[in-house]
Amino acid sequence: MVVRPPVCREREHAEQEGVEFKFLTNPVRFIGDENYFVKGMECIRMELGEPDASGRRSPRPVPGSEFIEEMDTVIMALGFVVNPIIRETTPGLETNKKGIIIVDPETGRTSREGVYAAGDIITGGATVIKAMGQAKIAAAAIHEYLLSKSATVTA
Repeated sequence: MVVRPPVCREREHAEQEGVEFKFLTNPVRFIGDENYFVKGMECIRMELGEPDASGRRSPRPVPGSEFIEEMDTVIMALGFVVNPIIRETTPGLETNKKGIIIVDPETGRTSREGVYAAGDIITGGATVIKAMGQAKIAAAAIHEYLLSKSATVTA
Protein backbone atom coordinates (compact mmCIF):
# COMPACT_ATOMS: atom_id res chain seq x y z
CA MET A 1 0.00 0.00 0.00
CA VAL A 2 1.37 3.40 -1.01
CA VAL A 3 0.69 6.18 1.49
CA ARG A 4 1.03 9.61 -0.02
CA PRO A 5 1.82 12.65 2.09
CA PRO A 6 -1.17 14.96 2.76
CA VAL A 7 0.18 17.63 0.39
CA CYS A 8 0.16 15.15 -2.52
CA ARG A 9 -3.37 14.01 -1.69
CA GLU A 10 -4.58 17.61 -1.47
CA ARG A 11 -3.05 18.42 -4.85
CA GLU A 12 -4.59 15.29 -6.38
CA HIS A 13 -8.00 16.27 -4.97
CA ALA A 14 -7.57 19.79 -6.29
CA GLU A 15 -6.72 18.54 -9.76
CA GLN A 16 -9.75 16.21 -9.69
CA GLU A 17 -11.89 19.27 -8.94
CA GLY A 18 -10.41 21.06 -11.97
CA VAL A 19 -8.05 23.39 -10.13
CA GLU A 20 -5.29 24.82 -12.30
CA PHE A 21 -2.15 25.68 -10.35
CA LYS A 22 -0.31 28.87 -11.29
CA PHE A 23 2.92 28.89 -9.33
CA LEU A 24 4.90 32.09 -8.76
CA THR A 25 1.81 34.17 -9.49
CA ASN A 26 0.56 36.80 -7.08
CA PRO A 27 -2.89 38.44 -7.07
CA VAL A 28 -2.74 42.24 -7.18
CA ARG A 29 -6.41 43.29 -7.30
CA PHE A 30 -9.90 42.08 -8.14
CA ILE A 31 -11.77 43.62 -11.07
CA GLY A 32 -15.53 44.04 -10.88
CA ASP A 33 -18.29 45.24 -13.18
CA GLU A 34 -20.68 48.17 -12.59
CA ASN A 35 -22.75 45.94 -10.25
CA TYR A 36 -19.68 44.91 -8.23
CA PHE A 37 -19.66 41.35 -9.55
CA VAL A 38 -16.14 39.99 -9.96
CA LYS A 39 -15.04 39.68 -13.58
CA GLY A 40 -11.32 39.16 -13.21
CA MET A 41 -8.20 39.40 -11.14
CA GLU A 42 -5.03 41.26 -11.98
CA CYS A 43 -1.97 39.14 -11.26
CA ILE A 44 1.77 39.57 -11.54
CA ARG A 45 4.31 36.87 -12.21
CA MET A 46 6.98 36.34 -9.58
CA GLU A 47 10.51 34.98 -9.64
CA LEU A 48 12.70 33.67 -6.86
CA GLY A 49 15.28 36.14 -5.63
CA GLU A 50 18.69 35.46 -4.20
CA PRO A 51 18.87 33.26 -1.09
CA ASP A 52 18.74 35.08 2.24
CA ALA A 53 20.85 34.24 5.32
CA SER A 54 18.76 31.11 5.93
CA GLY A 55 19.13 29.98 2.31
CA ARG A 56 15.50 30.70 1.46
CA ARG A 57 14.78 32.35 -1.87
CA SER A 58 11.88 34.77 -1.56
CA PRO A 59 9.56 35.58 -4.45
CA ARG A 60 9.79 39.02 -6.03
CA PRO A 61 7.64 40.61 -8.76
CA VAL A 62 8.74 40.43 -12.38
CA PRO A 63 8.33 44.01 -13.67
CA GLY A 64 5.94 44.29 -16.60
CA SER A 65 4.51 40.77 -16.17
CA GLU A 66 1.05 41.85 -15.02
CA PHE A 67 -1.91 40.05 -16.60
CA ILE A 68 -5.64 39.70 -16.12
CA GLU A 69 -7.15 36.33 -15.26
CA GLU A 70 -10.87 36.27 -16.14
CA MET A 71 -13.17 34.74 -13.51
CA ASP A 72 -16.64 35.06 -12.08
CA THR A 73 -16.01 33.58 -8.64
CA VAL A 74 -13.30 34.09 -6.03
CA ILE A 75 -12.82 31.74 -3.09
CA MET A 76 -10.57 33.19 -0.45
CA ALA A 77 -8.96 30.92 2.13
CA LEU A 78 -8.79 33.10 5.22
CA GLY A 79 -8.53 30.67 8.11
CA PHE A 80 -11.01 29.08 10.44
CA VAL A 81 -12.82 30.22 13.54
CA VAL A 82 -16.45 29.34 14.12
CA ASN A 83 -18.46 32.45 14.77
CA PRO A 84 -20.27 31.86 18.09
CA ILE A 85 -23.12 34.11 16.99
CA ILE A 86 -24.36 31.39 14.63
CA ARG A 87 -25.31 29.10 17.51
CA GLU A 88 -26.76 31.99 19.52
CA THR A 89 -28.91 33.43 16.73
CA THR A 90 -30.09 30.35 14.87
CA PRO A 91 -32.51 28.29 16.96
CA GLY A 92 -32.86 24.68 15.87
CA LEU A 93 -29.48 24.57 14.17
CA GLU A 94 -27.67 21.55 15.59
CA THR A 95 -23.97 22.10 16.38
CA ASN A 96 -21.32 20.24 18.31
CA LYS A 97 -19.58 21.61 21.41
CA LYS A 98 -17.10 23.54 19.23
CA GLY A 99 -19.92 25.23 17.31
CA ILE A 100 -19.41 23.18 14.16
CA ILE A 101 -22.69 22.65 12.32
CA ILE A 102 -23.93 19.06 12.13
CA VAL A 103 -25.02 18.09 8.59
CA ASP A 104 -25.99 15.08 6.54
CA PRO A 105 -22.69 14.37 4.74
CA GLU A 106 -24.56 13.19 1.61
CA THR A 107 -26.39 16.51 1.16
CA GLY A 108 -25.00 19.16 3.49
CA ARG A 109 -28.50 19.54 4.96
CA THR A 110 -28.58 20.89 8.50
CA SER A 111 -31.17 20.28 11.22
CA ARG A 112 -33.07 23.36 10.00
CA GLU A 113 -35.48 23.08 7.09
CA GLY A 114 -33.97 24.57 3.93
CA VAL A 115 -30.57 25.32 5.49
CA TYR A 116 -27.44 23.71 4.04
CA ALA A 117 -23.77 24.12 4.94
CA ALA A 118 -20.32 23.17 3.65
CA GLY A 119 -16.67 23.88 4.35
CA ASP A 120 -14.92 24.66 7.61
CA ILE A 121 -18.21 25.35 9.39
CA ILE A 122 -19.01 21.60 9.13
CA THR A 123 -15.52 20.07 9.35
CA GLY A 124 -13.37 22.43 11.31
CA GLY A 125 -10.22 23.66 9.61
CA ALA A 126 -9.64 21.81 6.33
CA THR A 127 -8.56 22.54 2.78
CA VAL A 128 -10.32 24.82 0.30
CA ILE A 129 -10.53 21.83 -2.02
CA LYS A 130 -12.47 19.80 0.54
CA ALA A 131 -14.78 22.77 1.12
CA MET A 132 -15.35 23.11 -2.63
CA GLY A 133 -16.25 19.43 -2.91
CA GLN A 134 -18.71 19.75 -0.04
CA ALA A 135 -20.15 22.92 -1.58
CA LYS A 136 -20.84 21.05 -4.84
CA ILE A 137 -22.72 18.38 -2.89
CA ALA A 138 -24.70 20.99 -0.95
CA ALA A 139 -25.45 22.99 -4.12
CA ALA A 140 -26.90 19.91 -5.83
CA ALA A 141 -29.02 19.17 -2.75
CA ILE A 142 -30.20 22.80 -2.58
CA HIS A 143 -31.18 22.62 -6.24
CA GLU A 144 -33.23 19.48 -5.61
CA TYR A 145 -34.79 21.07 -2.52
CA LEU A 146 -35.80 24.18 -4.46
CA LEU A 147 -37.22 22.09 -7.30
CA SER A 148 -39.31 20.12 -4.80
CA LYS A 149 -40.59 23.33 -3.21
CA SER A 150 -41.40 24.78 -6.64
CA ALA A 151 -43.34 21.64 -7.55
CA THR A 152 -45.27 21.88 -4.27
CA VAL A 153 -46.18 25.53 -4.85
CA THR A 154 -47.34 25.01 -8.44
CA ALA A 155 -49.29 21.80 -7.72
